[in-house]
Amino acid sequence: MKLLKVLNSTNTLEKNSFYKILDTIIENVDNNDVEEILNDNNRTIKNIDNENISKVFKLIKGDFKKKIIYDVENSLSQLDVLIDIVIRDGNCIMSREWFAQLYKKEINSIKEKSEVFINLIQEDSKELDVHKKRDYKIYQECLKTAYHNDELNNLESKVTHDEHTILKTLSKTLGLSTEISRLINYSIIPLEEKDIDLIIKELKDLGIVFYSKKTYSVYIPDEIVRVLREIRGKEIADKYFKRTIKQVKDSQISNVARVYNIDRKLSRHEKVHEFIREGLSFTEFLSRDIFKDDVLISDRKKEINLLMENLNIPAKGVTLEDKINLIKSHYNTLENDERVGISIDGYELLLNDLNINIEGVNDLIKNEFELQQSNVIDNRLLLDYNIKPKDVLDLLEKGDLLEFCKSHSMKQRGDLIQNILENYTDSDNILIENYINIGNRDVNELKNNGIDLKSADFGVKYEELTKILFSDLGLNVDDVLKAEINTTKDELDILLNLGNNELIIVECKTSKSKEFNKFSSVSRQIKSYHKNATNQGYRVVKTLLIAPNFSEDFIYHCELEYELNLSLITSEVLYNVCQGFKNSKHKVFPYNLLMRDVLIDSNKILKSLKIK
Repeated sequence: MKLLKVLNSTNTLEKNSFYKILDTIIENVDNNDVEEILNDNNRTIKNIDNENISKVFKLIKGDFKKKIIYDVENSLSQLDVLIDIVIRDGNCIMSREWFAQLYKKEINSIKEKSEVFINLIQEDSKELDVHKKRDYKIYQECLKTAYHNDELNNLESKVTHDEHTILKTLSKTLGLSTEISRLINYSIIPLEEKDIDLIIKELKDLGIVFYSKKTYSVYIPDEIVRVLREIRGKEIADKYFKRTIKQVKDSQISNVARVYNIDRKLSRHEKVHEFIREGLSFTEFLSRDIFKDDVLISDRKKEINLLMENLNIPAKGVTLEDKINLIKSHYNTLENDERVGISIDGYELLLNDLNINIEGVNDLIKNEFELQQSNVIDNRLLLDYNIKPKDVLDLLEKGDLLEFCKSHSMKQRGDLIQNILENYTDSDNILIENYINIGNRDVNELKNNGIDLKSADFGVKYEELTKILFSDLGLNVDDVLKAEINTTKDELDILLNLGNNELIIVECKTSKSKEFNKFSSVSRQIKSYHKNATNQGYRVVKTLLIAPNFSEDFIYHCELEYELNLSLITSEVLYNVCQGFKNSKHKVFPYNLLMRDVLIDSNKILKSLKIK
């Protein structure tokens, strides 16, 4: 769930800790963009709207990361364990009870595995490679010294910041996985289970989580999850790591299992889960782990080129490091991309078809992403967890994908997942989802989304989509009456018939500059439409102008205009109102909500609608 949505879902009291963190960071940051936002809001964080709070966080994200790194190393002894829980796919929204279960399960698992592992190090077991065992013992002895040397000075045992930094370097140099380091750490540093409410409070005070006492829900925004991943050395999300591993040969999987002493008798699926659990480095996995020691660099590059082609990533880059960085960059771009890939309605239809045709798909999604809900076949629910259509299809075996394609008469050659996604791409809904881009005449963004519009078609398409949005609000878009009122000289864009001879006139304007500022020409147009309708015995109760955005000068002149009763709506506001209206109790949008302000605010309208 994006930070903006989390902020919109929590009250001021629940956001206070986060605000305090921002205030602390901002005091020590010199950033002109942040200063501009603060100056516009009396320099008080609480006065800033949620959208600008999100912008401020983006601007100071690096400083937020530094603060969390400091806290990890100097504050809560279990913070690394808790971060490992919240950064897993599917854990960005949790009930208090679910978080407690995951936390207890994690603590017990670490204790059990740590005891078994330490016994394995001490015994003359052949399960561990001799050289690896030596590395584990070196790290273990260094950690013992770091933790207990304070006792010589009659001080409490702890690992200081400097010692922690040295141990991290040692762990990386020895090639220890995150999981191995943790098992050794907690064989020496006591790991006691804490009260879940205390844990939530500590995380909340650190600005990592938001907690709603009304719903007993824990929220970790996507933007914060990404920061925490970086801190824990996770270069990409687990789902993308798994997607990559799917393209790796069985022999290479076995080699990785050998390197990290993972039972090679496990199934491929179980090994993949162990790799993720171990917290393997993505870079090390592709550059070293999947290869035997004697494989030449040139051959490794050829193998990675093939992997990139299978992942539909251009096989560029000169060095092996360049190629792996391109793969990571590709995945991180996907992670930040808010686009679904297909339409929202198409996603819903895909999930329903998968549920009907593939047995156990609900449990598969639920278990793979550790979701707590019983029924997860819900596109909006999954999108809140940033789980997109391709992420779901990635979970299916090739045989299931093939059978699904057969049963729906889809192409069975080439990339099966891509074939399925193409089949569920609804052009009308894709256009609606790109309504804002069409209003902005953003050719590049539209092309990225698979939409090719000619320059001459933008105005007409924007008008058509605006009609659809007003229809979705349950309002009567009356093209027949519009044709009667129109003249050869004056042709209005949209007419909303409210009944009883009452009308709302709507004018649509696209603008490449993103700020519409030609008030005089628009006002003349609308006055003509208003006059034509009035002359035919109709009462125009409201006139609306829809455009990407409006300049301050335009809004000022609009406020002075009293004859037209004109209000301004941006593309984004109209789109957001329509999305929110779907979850309201109303069947027809109460148009009186459009009568209040000159510049319509979607937040006010959605609050008035009392969205479920």
